[in-house]
Amino acid sequence: MAAFLQTNISLNAIKIVPGKYSSLTDHQFRAPYRIRCAAASPGKKRYNIALLPGDGIGPEVISVAKNVLQKAGSLEGLEFDFKEMPVGGAALDLVGVPLPEETFTAAKLSDAILLGAIGGYKWDKNEKHLRPEMALFYLRRDLKVFANLRPATVLPQLVDASTLKKEVAEGVDMMIVRELTGGIYFGEPRGITINENGEEVGVSTEIYAAHEIDRIARVAFETARKRRGKLCSVDKANVLDASILWRKRVTALASEYPDVELSHMYVDNAAMQLIRDPKQFDTIVTNNIFGDILSDEASMITGSIGMLPSASLGESGPGLFEPIHGSAPDIAGQDKANPLATILSAAMLLKYGLGEEKAAKRIEDAVVDALNKGFRTGDIYSPGNVCA
Repeated sequence: MAAFLQTNISLNAIKIVPGKYSSLTDHQFRAPYRIRCAAASPGKKRYNIALLPGDGIGPEVISVAKNVLQKAGSLEGLEFDFKEMPVGGAALDLVGVPLPEETFTAAKLSDAILLGAIGGYKWDKNEKHLRPEMALFYLRRDLKVFANLRPATVLPQLVDASTLKKEVAEGVDMMIVRELTGGIYFGEPRGITINENGEEVGVSTEIYAAHEIDRIARVAFETARKRRGKLCSVDKANVLDASILWRKRVTALASEYPDVELSHMYVDNAAMQLIRDPKQFDTIVTNNIFGDILSDEASMITGSIGMLPSASLGESGPGLFEPIHGSAPDIAGQDKANPLATILSAAMLLKYGLGEEKAAKRIEDAVVDALNKGFRTGDIYSPGNVCA
């Protein structure tokens, strides 16, 4: 099915229908505050793209997205030099570490990075520093891509694929802005130690400095300003000291954005409200761990985690673009994987990473065209459509 979708999208990438499919193009992929666009310079039409296929279905979806990128690029006079490098479990099997130095160097020197998926049962019992997922943490940390943008939009063609009632899911269109390089995933101290009673103790630290909160909040305010002007900051300020500071800093910045309506919500309530009334949300900003959880929850509102792309951006250097789904080793190699999240991540790469918005729009429109023609993978299939 992935190959079938690839062919259809590539063939239809020549078609642009401005404004026709506003549910996809007007909000989901409208460029927010441009934190960085390192590769976007006048007249530059040749780009170096680091491809990190990874594990499970990663190589399949990256292969499809690469072909779609080439097609859309050729129609806009763009050329790509792709460099494919091992990462995650694939790198562990090859050289014994999840992120080889050569892979990181290729990523760092590229204009943009497209990643497939990382992880799998095979490496679940590895020590922490030898788990495939650590490659993602190292990449995010060392590339300094602190802002993670995760759009979640229920397309009219897929509203019946949502697990929510049609009247709840229809019209959902939100952007989750997740802080990506701080918080409990990176905070110190951390680790497993032995206390004075000889008992094992696990420690992880939720910590944020003011500048880390301010910079992600500015990205979120600018994003909301270019959407519908509503920003909801999600925290746990009734319990966590880090969240108290988070709310204080976000509130202080609100005066600089009088055109944006700011609200605050505790994370447990936000998790409930995403299911009860998801249309109330426009732009959400939150910390690393809360954003990780809420964006996965939001993905199921859209019908499948296989539909959601993401962009991770910093103040300089290449951006990291990836689908939010996992490696799905149970369906790897069976041509069952939904490539749309990776294809749409490639569109975000063009728009946010390279400043090539026309080429990005070709891909966005082609995806909608494929869905309008009834093409579906198993995760979003419903009777009356084509599941090949």
